[in-house]
Amino acid sequence: MPKSLTLAVSQSHTLPTTAATLTALASTAREAARQRVDLLLFPEAYLGGYPRTCNFGAAVGSRSPEGREQFLQYFHSAVDLGDTPRGAGHDWVERKLDLAKGQDRRGDGTREVLEKAATETGVFLVVGLVERAGGSLYCAVVYVCPKEGCIGKRRKVMPTGSERLVWAQGSPSTLKAVTTTIKAVKLTLAAAICWENYMPLLRYSLYSQNVNLYIAPTADARDTWLPLMRTIACESRAYVLSANQCVRRKHLPPWIRSPASETAESSTPSKDTPKREDNSSGAKAEETQQYKICALDQVNMPKTPEPTPVDKAHGVISPSPLHIGGTPSDLDSRTDSPVKQRKGRRRSSNLMPMPDNHFLALPGDSAVDESPEKHDTKPKAPADGGEEELVCRGGSCIIGPTGEVLEGPLWDVEDGGLLIARDIDFEDCERGRLDLDVAGSYSRNDAFELRVAGLDLNPPP
Repeated sequence: MPKSLTLAVSQSHTLPTTAATLTALASTAREAARQRVDLLLFPEAYLGGYPRTCNFGAAVGSRSPEGREQFLQYFHSAVDLGDTPRGAGHDWVERKLDLAKGQDRRGDGTREVLEKAATETGVFLVVGLVERAGGSLYCAVVYVCPKEGCIGKRRKVMPTGSERLVWAQGSPSTLKAVTTTIKAVKLTLAAAICWENYMPLLRYSLYSQNVNLYIAPTADARDTWLPLMRTIACESRAYVLSANQCVRRKHLPPWIRSPASETAESSTPSKDTPKREDNSSGAKAEETQQYKICALDQVNMPKTPEPTPVDKAHGVISPSPLHIGGTPSDLDSRTDSPVKQRKGRRRSSNLMPMPDNHFLALPGDSAVDESPEKHDTKPKAPADGGEEELVCRGGSCIIGPTGEVLEGPLWDVEDGGLLIARDIDFEDCERGRLDLDVAGSYSRNDAFELRVAGLDLNPPP
């Protein structure tokens, strides 16, 4: 008898308040229940919010008062699940931690709201959130069972780039997979958050636990995300769910969009702090450069020699002059060019004349997008910098255990769009192990070994 379930991801964006976001979450869960969804994933940092475009007034050696005020606002928007800074693990799940005098629960009540939403709808919820514990924030994922409540939680062990300024590192012990049974289908699920999925050893720690449902909430809307999810599905022989937010600039919280925050982002440091230059426009950089920077089409380039008969016989094509500002090069536009079909993303270029007729290529102010649009459902919205500008396009998807795209990617849908995959047969995961089990028959575990501090890599019972 096929072991099938209905899985879904919600491309929902964070609302102005935690209360409003929790209300929207419950509403989305009810809609999923009407669609007979068994398990539903929400994006990274859905509760608490992903502070996209905010630099919190920080530079190397300098933090501004405005940035500290932004962090205060962000800290207050995070949720308190009643856990400890180090993470209490099983004791948190089982509610064995001490209560404050006169209190009947730990935290701010968010855990109880999530459990109520799961219980009332019968939908297993996996929710990305920003959690505060002690004086630090953690990016986390919580697993909420309709019958048992919260059965696990994990914290991101490696925040990416500027995230490391505002998010602390979680313990690797929280990478432990959890198990549940839905409609007689046993699930072993675990989550890797955003760019943790680019960490091969972290991925392998989840593969080793024999997951058949791999969860990947993210904030990455790049074209490279879908191939990564397909690779993970192929490697793990598991179903992969990935949810991202679709966000317009108007959806960002006021403390990011307000003039005060803009001042914080470009504020002048105090008199005892070295002055910072804003080189975003390149204007100040031009004033301080020893050599003049000019656009490529303003330079008298040496004439390109014609290819010799030997070159032509071997298919060698002489390079053509480049152009900037999104215009394809002559080489790319040739009908016989071997790179005509190549797609990707490259920077526009400026050239700096140097001594001895050499030129230094510098990145321009914009990027030329040559990315494939095969999976786009809508054209990209113009980046006008206004309130309607898309600062994150989404890209949520559902992938099968041999790498096939079942649903998505979903672009430019910002109103809680649901991607639903029905009749998901989890025995396909076992069928896929015929020729590949990277943590078993294909692992050569007699020669290679992975150990993770505080984490048992054996499959859970």
